[in-house]
Amino acid sequence: MIKTLLARGMGVGLAAALLAFTFSFLVGEPQIGRAIELEAQAAAAAGEAQEPEVVGRTVQRTVGLATAVGMYGLAIGGLFGIAFAVAYGRIGSFGPRAAAGLLALGGFVAVQLVPFLKYPPNPPAVGDPDTIGRRTVLYLLMLAISVLAALAAVSFGRRAAAGYGNWNAVLLAVGGFLLLVAAAYVVLPGVDEVAGGFPATLLWRFRLASLGTQAVLWTTLGLLFGALTERSLQDRRREQPAAAAY
Repeated sequence: MIKTLLARGMGVGLAAALLAFTFSFLVGEPQIGRAIELEAQAAAAAGEAQEPEVVGRTVQRTVGLATAVGMYGLAIGGLFGIAFAVAYGRIGSFGPRAAAGLLALGGFVAVQLVPFLKYPPNPPAVGDPDTIGRRTVLYLLMLAISVLAALAAVSFGRRAAAGYGNWNAVLLAVGGFLLLVAAAYVVLPGVDEVAGGFPATLLWRFRLASLGTQAVLWTTLGLLFGALTERSLQDRRREQPAAAAY
């Protein structure tokens, strides 16, 4: 069963990556191109020699982007399939579609939204190259805290449901998750390396496109995985009475 869900998750992850690539190519890449132009203009104004491109821009925005998004979708889809196998039937009496939808929503919030709000991505020309290591560590730390807080909230909610009821347990679990995330937001240092002359609209559009790409991927993953799993279970139930008749 786990192997089937793993393979299904990887397949759905690739399909979700295709849609996410399309969104990123149409919405996100124009913002990156504009940021690169500003970076080149700033370097020319400062009399700095432009560094030669190891990989051309055309390859970056097509083959490079497709490969990166495809590998990411494949990995996330596989992990999603395993997580569904573990969670299904243990997080309430939800059907496959509802369970997959809730899992995708939780994954998007914990893996993408929470780290994004604390440490949003920057386009080219934004950020100090000397601090990229520090910024990466902070982002990964925020990601780890968010995922662990989500797992702790789910575990607490399952235990609390017996004594407080399902709805109250959900509210307590969500409240606990938000408290842990808020504490991490306060404790972890902020990062503000946006130059004063960088267009605020361009920065906003880039970050919104980045978050939108992830939203497309996780939404597709939850909806398509749930639909395929529900259909598979229905086919299996129809086959069982037919086999018993023989």
